[in-house]
Amino acid sequence: MNTISSLTGLQPAALPISSPAGAPQGAASFKDFLLSSIEEVNAMQQAADRAVEQLAVGGEVNPAEVLTAVQKADLAFRMMMQIRNKIVQAYQEVQNIRI
Repeated sequence: MNTISSLTGLQPAALPISSPAGAPQGAASFKDFLLSSIEEVNAMQQAADRAVEQLAVGGEVNPAEVLTAVQKADLAFRMMMQIRNKIVQAYQEVQNIRI
C-alpha cells in the first residue's frame, strides 16, 4: 500500500475572487479559503507522518517518496506561517492608521 501516491495530484489552490458585500450566499470568502488551506496543510502533515511511521516499521514504502512527502509538508507549513505573518503585519498596520 502506497500512502504517498495520493499526494502526487495536489495542486496549489487558486485564490478565490473577492465578491462585493452584497454577494449571494454560497460565495467563497477569505475565511473559508484560509480554513480550507489550513486543513490541506494539516492533511499533508498527517500523510507525511503516516509515511514516516510506515518507513519506521518496515512497511512497503519508498524512502524517496517519504522524503518528498515530508519536504512538501514542511514547505506548505512554512508558507502557511509566512501568510500568517503577513496577515498579522497587515492587521497591525491597519491598527496604526490614525483617523
